Amino acid sequence: MSGFAVFAHKEAREILRTWRIWVLPGILLFFALTGPVLAKLTPQIVGALAGDQLNGFTMPTPTYLDAYTQWIKNLSQIALFALIIIYGGIISSECKSGTAVLVLTKPVSRSAFVIAKAAVHSAFLAVLVVGGTLVTWGLTAAVFRQGPGSALWSSALVWLVFGVLFIALMTLLSVLIASAAGAAGAGLGMYALVSIGAIWKPLGTYSPAALATAASSLAAGKHVAVLWPILTSLLLAAALVALATLAFRRRDL
Repeated sequence: MSGFAVFAHKEAREILRTWRIWVLPGILLFFALTGPVLAKLTPQIVGALAGDQLNGFTMPTPTYLDAYTQWIKNLSQIALFALIIIYGGIISSECKSGTAVLVLTKPVSRSAFVIAKAAVHSAFLAVLVVGGTLVTWGLTAAVFRQGPGSALWSSALVWLVFGVLFIALMTLLSVLIASAAGAAGAGLGMYALVSIGAIWKPLGTYSPAALATAASSLAAGKHVAVLWPILTSLLLAAALVALATLAFRRRDL
């Protein structure tokens, strides 16, 4: 797998010099900064906007767990959708622009090209999630005057595994589908199937589908068994990258 380290370094520098350094980080930073405050003020906001329709019903007093749940919910919905759309062209855009051909004329193998892409962007996502979780943790402690970290960090790390799985999936789809929009659409469809699959107990207990809901449950302070879903997710992510590598070797550039 020649050229892996060199290409991985190039890919990391490219992240810092292109729009990717602004879009996903900006989304996560916005949610990290606003989530705890919104969680604290939600009862007042709802009361002010819909007080007459509530017929005297009062919302429960928010706790730090509400801020944690808000952070994970934002990761599981808008951030994941953004990730799928952003990485729809992780491979195909390089092929379409001719960059892939130029890189592969150097001592960089096709395997190194695909694996470095998946590895660097998974590491990039890990940095963003850890940074956003730190911001959420600090603001939650400031807003609610308490912020035990176990529920937040366990849920964030579980979601990170789910996010890495989708980076692997988008890597494969971007090899198989020439259009970035088409790959993103297929990725969103796969997310819908995974979410539906979690309803069936075997899938919702042992497969990666369990992670679609497990992170939110952990953020709410509930005990959830996640060992098997994490293991199967990591194995599936590795298999998806291996399939992407095999498919890219056979693809005409």
